[in-house]
Amino acid sequence: MDAEQILQVRHAFPFFEEVPDQQWEQSGVQLINLSAQPAVIGEGHLFEHASFVLRGCVRIYKISSAGKELTLYRVRKGEFCVIMIASILGETGYEAIAEIEEETELLVLPVRLFREWMQDYKGLSSFIYRMFIKRMVSVAGLAEDMAFQSMDHRVAQWLLKKAKDHADAPLYVTHDSISKDLGTAREVISKVLKGFERRGWIRMARGKVYISQRAELERLISW
Repeated sequence: MDAEQILQVRHAFPFFEEVPDQQWEQSGVQLINLSAQPAVIGEGHLFEHASFVLRGCVRIYKISSAGKELTLYRVRKGEFCVIMIASILGETGYEAIAEIEEETELLVLPVRLFREWMQDYKGLSSFIYRMFIKRMVSVAGLAEDMAFQSMDHRVAQWLLKKAKDHADAPLYVTHDSISKDLGTAREVISKVLKGFERRGWIRMARGKVYISQRAELERLISW
């Protein structure tokens, strides 16, 4: 790795400042680019490298015996997949599926080196543990929503979260993508969205959803 690449890594993951430059140059660490495509890592995969996302987005999901997909979380810049790390540390097969959603750049460390650096650099090990806690909380929240919240509530919550950074712009989403995130059938999502549209809360076009009455969606999820 050259000096510019090392700087890029440290910008995304500040704790890597602890690692001296010469170790980057001699470690066999690589930066790799992956284009958006179908799943790149399947269940049961045994990792030879630990990966950290420098840019892009990776969706981590499971598939039920009935064939329904459920998104567990997404990994973006400055993050890693905790299920991957658990697989590496436990020397077990991967318990999820990883799919590149947009062009993604990864920092990859050989497993042997990753284990050494976890022992040698406190910043790395602390970051790993913090991310584990963060993901445990988010997945526990997902399980709670699935168990106790209506689908209307969950879809409204999903739309509002998606619209958080989009102001009044349309959301470029499909019924299929929502169903995969929420772990249900596409037909269920279509029914809920049509109900919202009849009430005047949203307006739908091909591949787009416009939020017309944000306050009504917020009221729904506050019940």
